[in-house]
Amino acid sequence: MDKSQGTILITGATGFIGRRLTQRLLDDGFSVRCMVRRITAAMPNGAEIVQGDMLEPATLVKALAGIDTAYYLVHSMAGGRTGFERRDREAAENFVATANRANVRRVIYLGGLGETGDDLSEHLKSRLAVADILKKGTFATTFLRAAVIIGAGGASFEMVRALVNRLPIMITPRWVTTRCQPIAVDDVISYLAGCLADERTAGRTFDIGGPEVLTYKEMMERFAGIEGKQLYIFPVPVLTPKLSSYWVGFITPVPPSVSMPLIEGLKNEVICRDNAIRDIIPLQLKPYDDAVRSAIKGG
Repeated sequence: MDKSQGTILITGATGFIGRRLTQRLLDDGFSVRCMVRRITAAMPNGAEIVQGDMLEPATLVKALAGIDTAYYLVHSMAGGRTGFERRDREAAENFVATANRANVRRVIYLGGLGETGDDLSEHLKSRLAVADILKKGTFATTFLRAAVIIGAGGASFEMVRALVNRLPIMITPRWVTTRCQPIAVDDVISYLAGCLADERTAGRTFDIGGPEVLTYKEMMERFAGIEGKQLYIFPVPVLTPKLSSYWVGFITPVPPSVSMPLIEGLKNEVICRDNAIRDIIPLQLKPYDDAVRSAIKGG
């Protein structure tokens, strides 16, 4: 994209991904507008700040005015466990209606990996439903599907860190043997920025993941090794993901409204089935251990 073409909107700008992406696009020379729910939120210097709420359509008009490309980085889990799927759908529908009227050209959406079907967790179903709603807009939607993102402040990373640091012995459900493809947060940001720069990604869906496929058990064991800790994990068949989500919510600092849907989604294998994005945006993807070391240092 030509940097002179228009302003880039980042929704969810105060979040784990939004703050990093804002700084990256500013560094790359783009004009960036950040939509925040509270105008008091501290954001990087150089970004335009506008107040808006996806569930209040009237507030979206100013946010989307004059926008060429918008990043859709919002979700509703932090607003409480009950009804987050409904809020996710309503937010996406409000956004699409306003973006259509504003003649937005492109939308880039970061959602979750996961197979289609009836066995998906509520969280993953909601992420896919949002993608389907966005694709109905008059704009071209790029959908990036990521699994576990490794970075300081990310819900998945902070859950693993708390479990490893506080529970040297874990009695776990079978989900610890589920495979996933974790990716470093810096690589996610590079893919998001790369999609903006390369029009070949417009209107397409891509799986994004790191260079390794690991089970959650392997992830926790390697995390413990990096931290110099002993960790003993004993999977048992009687513990369900739903039941285990209660003690994970109790042990970790991640709010239950966020941690419980994530834990319940661990029954679903989340690995890349298509690596087409690697040909369009070639990156030297960071291995899991390096991503964890960077995150521990605050990266």
